[in-house]
Amino acid sequence: MNRRTGILGYVFAGVTLAALAALAWAVSPDAVLGRLSWFAADPVRFGAALLALTAIRPFLAWPTTLLAVVAGFGYGWVGLPVGVAAMVATALPPYWLARAGRVRAREGSRIADRLCGAGERLADATGGVRAVTATRLLPVPSDAVSVAAGGSGISRRSLLAGTALGELPWAVIGVAIGVSVDRLAEGGTASIDPTVLVAMAGLGALLLAGPLYRTFIRDRGSPTV
Repeated sequence: MNRRTGILGYVFAGVTLAALAALAWAVSPDAVLGRLSWFAADPVRFGAALLALTAIRPFLAWPTTLLAVVAGFGYGWVGLPVGVAAMVATALPPYWLARAGRVRAREGSRIADRLCGAGERLADATGGVRAVTATRLLPVPSDAVSVAAGGSGISRRSLLAGTALGELPWAVIGVAIGVSVDRLAEGGTASIDPTVLVAMAGLGALLLAGPLYRTFIRDRGSPTV
C-alpha cells in the first residue's frame, strides 16, 4: 500500500511539474515560478517527477517538447541530453501499442491494412531510421509518428535512433524555453524564429521526397512486364 501511494505521489508530482512549466511558459506568474523552483531545488525530487512525467505523458497526449522545457528549467543546458532521452523514452508506449495491435487491425479493417501496407513500403524504401527522423522533424503530433512506426513494422532500434535524431532540434527549442523561464517571469521575452521551424519541416520533407516519389508515383506509373 505504501509503495502504491509513493508511485501515485510521483505521478502526481510529474503532472504538477508539467502543468507548472506550461503555465510559467504561457503567463510567467511569480507564484508558479516559485513552485517550479521548489521542485528544482532538490535534484532527486525533480528527477523523480520528470521520470514520472515521461512515463505518463503519452496517456495525457501532451507535446513531447514539454519534457525538454522541464529539463531545461531544472538542469539548464546540461539537461539537453536528459530532455532528448525523455523524449525518446516516451515514444515507446504508443509504438508498442500500435505494434501489438497491428495484425488484428489489418485483419479487421481494409483501411488499416492499406495504411499499414503503405507505411511498410515507405519504410522499406526510406529505411527505418531515416523515415522516423524525417517525420519527427515535421510539425506533426509525436504520438502519431510513434503509432505510424509501430503500424509500419519499423524496428524498435530504428525508432529509438530516428527519434533521438529527429527530436534533437525540438529538444534544443524546449530547453531554450525552459532556461529562459526565469527571464520571462522578470518581463523578458523569448521567441522562436519561425525560420527554424520551416527549415526543420523542409529538411524532413526533403528526406522523404525521394522515397515517396519512387514508392507511390514512379513505380505505380511504370508499365508492368
